[in-house]
Amino acid sequence: MTIAIARSLAAAALLFLTAAPAFAQQAQSQPRPIAVQMYTLRNVASLEQQLKIVHDAGIRAVETVGTQDVSAKTLKRLLDKYSIKAISTHAQLANLRSDLDGVVAFNQAIGNTVLVVPYLKQEERPTDAAGWTALGKELGAISNKVRAKGMTLAYHNHDFELADFGGKTGLELMFEGAGPQLRAELDLAWIARAGRDPATLLDTFRGRVFAVHAKDNAPPGQGKDEDGFAALGQGVLDWNKILPAAARAGVRWYIIEHDHPLDPAAVVQAGAAYLNQHLPAGAGR
Repeated sequence: MTIAIARSLAAAALLFLTAAPAFAQQAQSQPRPIAVQMYTLRNVASLEQQLKIVHDAGIRAVETVGTQDVSAKTLKRLLDKYSIKAISTHAQLANLRSDLDGVVAFNQAIGNTVLVVPYLKQEERPTDAAGWTALGKELGAISNKVRAKGMTLAYHNHDFELADFGGKTGLELMFEGAGPQLRAELDLAWIARAGRDPATLLDTFRGRVFAVHAKDNAPPGQGKDEDGFAALGQGVLDWNKILPAAARAGVRWYIIEHDHPLDPAAVVQAGAAYLNQHLPAGAGR
């Protein structure tokens, strides 16, 4: 080996050792697949303050609620100000039925591509197996329409969809009727409240779960002033079982939510800390 070659190898090695920490730091700085459902922060004074709470918790993604009562231009400006992206929105079924083009246009303007049906009003809820299947077919048709515009439709559950209809839940019947294009956003706390195992349901919907609502239930008799919900990791759900099941199911996003928090900022911070510590490597995207 000549002296020149030796010097070149030494220089290359030094360059690698110098750059390695920077590469590692860059890898560690990549945002985790964690988002916040903005409904959690609805009682914070202003939309800008809500987004600041998300940013200060180290989270760079949100799931919006409709238009957040502002124009698309204003919402996009605030999202950009805090380096946050909208990864999905909760769009009421009535709005999808009456103004699908308007819902799509608003979300395209803010850079969001996933629409989620968040809740069915009492009069919208099927009462038998045939009704759930029919609703699924309707959602499948809407899904096809939004897919043609480069968007995805998903459905978010509560507990009533998990009632049994001849050996299948309403949720299962609905997704069977819709076809594979409809995605699931599984609310883990509501699944548990329906007496179902969140890990088992994640396995049932493996391959079509866009996201989970990562939220917790307080122990029985506790948290009554927060409707029985708890900050993530501070309740009774078995996350050691749930998180691996979520990874197997192909969950892309873990969305922090609490329906009635007394301290919304603390709930967001606690959820972010828990997920950053417990999400398996490679979780999400």
